[in-house]
Amino acid sequence: MDARLRRVNKEISGTDLIPYPQNMRLIDVEDCKNDKTSQIKIELIDESPFHLKGSFPGPEGTPYEGGHFEVDIVIPESYPFQPVKMKFITKVYHPNVSSASGAICLDILKDAWSPVLTLKSTLISLQSLLCSPEPNDPQDAEVAKHYMTSKTSFEDTATYWTQIYAGGPGPKEKKGKGVGSKDTRDEVAIAGLEKAHVDRFETLGFQRTKVIDALRRLNYRGPNVAQISDDRVVEELLK
Repeated sequence: MDARLRRVNKEISGTDLIPYPQNMRLIDVEDCKNDKTSQIKIELIDESPFHLKGSFPGPEGTPYEGGHFEVDIVIPESYPFQPVKMKFITKVYHPNVSSASGAICLDILKDAWSPVLTLKSTLISLQSLLCSPEPNDPQDAEVAKHYMTSKTSFEDTATYWTQIYAGGPGPKEKKGKGVGSKDTRDEVAIAGLEKAHVDRFETLGFQRTKVIDALRRLNYRGPNVAQISDDRVVEELLK
């Protein structure tokens, strides 16, 4: 058994297993299951012990609370001396996560990696990242702009994404946002925009999807709305 496989087996089970694909699905993940605090879980995706899936619940007191988030994990050949590769499988609305690909901007997945880090501790760091966005070092620039322009609007959008993509409870009824049920995906809410703004430009004859794309690119949210003229929006729509 090579060093990489021994390390992976030790991390997710605490025991050495015979390194044959047919036995890999017998890996015991009790080590993670017994963690009642972080509730981190790690499991195999296929026959390879170096392609795994991690998961954890969204942190309490954040827009991600109540959601279940899954992460794709690839163990490189030189692990643990080279950082593990991780990306979100679950779509997440967060400045440091690509809303398109799930790519993650986190220092320990790059130059701040250390061989003492484990799969579990890295997943815990991802869980913590959901609590503390870093909009000044974003993976998704548009989401970061939304966060810095109007945190309340950002949190509403992140909560809605958690509802439709991660099985979260959705916005509290007292907010009265009316963003739809779990079975109805509201493209305006997904983009973090106001329905009235989209409707206004749609009545000018522009396609709804095009209006949503244009307003999102312009960061037509919060106090920014007063700074962006209708002519500027129309100019963007005519591109």
